[in-house]
Amino acid sequence: MSRAIIILALSYVLSQFYRAFLAVLAPALQADLGAMPDDLARASGLWFLIFAVMQIPVGWALDVIGPRRTASTLLAVGGAGGAALFAMAAQVWHIDAAMVLIGVGCSPVLMSCYYILARTSRPAVFATYAGAVLGFGSLGNLAAALPMTLAAQALGWRGALAALALITLAAALAILILVRDPPPAETTQTKRGSVLDLLRMPILWPLFALMFVNYAAAAGIRGVWIGPYLADVYSAGDKVIGTASLVMGLAMVFGNFAYGPMDRLFGTRKWVALTGNLLGGVGCLILAATPASGLVQATLLMALVGFMGSSFAVLIAHARSFIPAHLTGRGVTLMNLFGIGGVGVMQLITGRLFAAAGEATPVADAYATTFLIYGAVLILGCAIYLFSRDSVD
Repeated sequence: MSRAIIILALSYVLSQFYRAFLAVLAPALQADLGAMPDDLARASGLWFLIFAVMQIPVGWALDVIGPRRTASTLLAVGGAGGAALFAMAAQVWHIDAAMVLIGVGCSPVLMSCYYILARTSRPAVFATYAGAVLGFGSLGNLAAALPMTLAAQALGWRGALAALALITLAAALAILILVRDPPPAETTQTKRGSVLDLLRMPILWPLFALMFVNYAAAAGIRGVWIGPYLADVYSAGDKVIGTASLVMGLAMVFGNFAYGPMDRLFGTRKWVALTGNLLGGVGCLILAATPASGLVQATLLMALVGFMGSSFAVLIAHARSFIPAHLTGRGVTLMNLFGIGGVGVMQLITGRLFAAAGEATPVADAYATTFLIYGAVLILGCAIYLFSRDSVD
């Protein structure tokens, strides 16, 4: 199974890349296609929403078909096909369509890895392994920063996307050839079930609430808002945006690795996730209160939000403690649905509110509204999560 984890973790680098690369292409896409910040927020939101919706069929497919065929097929058709469509985009709506396809392609990769981990590793170390996979995969977040800027300058953004289509297709073929499915879970008639059985478990409801918002600010700011924000408020150029994006991406990488072993270190999952997300919410609120206070401060605050918003693996591990073994695939993908779906919903909301605020207020205040929304929903999610039951296996 170690070979499967390595291949899927490498492929997950692409998933992290695709959710974050729009920010550094913002100036080029605006110049060539007329794509404005709210257009990119919508395209990013569609990526996250279709990714989230796909978690239901992906969960079923993991339990019934297995991760090898599920991940390889969707990544080849959706991921490579969507990147190729993006490279040929002639209008803004082509970006929307491409991002939807890419979202479909990326939707099974991390969950295939988690499915194998959940079926083959000890519960006590699941969060550590899951965090390590996230941390490694977040190298894609880094590649979507300054390296993507340099690639677009060297090849043009269309050439860079065409190359990514070929890389994505190669990753799909590697999964098909090298990954092996774990043995299926024993399922008796009395243990059959569906995602509805999980939704009927009140013990999971507070976890769904925080899962819905925990990644929204980090992914939203890194994926879309950091580029337009620094360009509009600080007149930052491509390399400054790429560098700031790299700093935030590094913070997210370190955050994933840091969160992983914390449940064993402190003997709690609940309070690790709660503390981290509260601090992330505070970072958003400070950004909202001081949107034009300086480039360095803004970059550091966004890095703080990225670091603290990396509690995904801890929340997955928290929920896994309560999920029946025969529903492992549907359980981890249901949590992923809430996590990624929350990002998509927040991208659409912030995009619309930013456009409305930008018509009536200075541009810095429009971005302050965006950061305020992110901070408020994070604090609300933490308040609901406070009622969850802790778990440490």
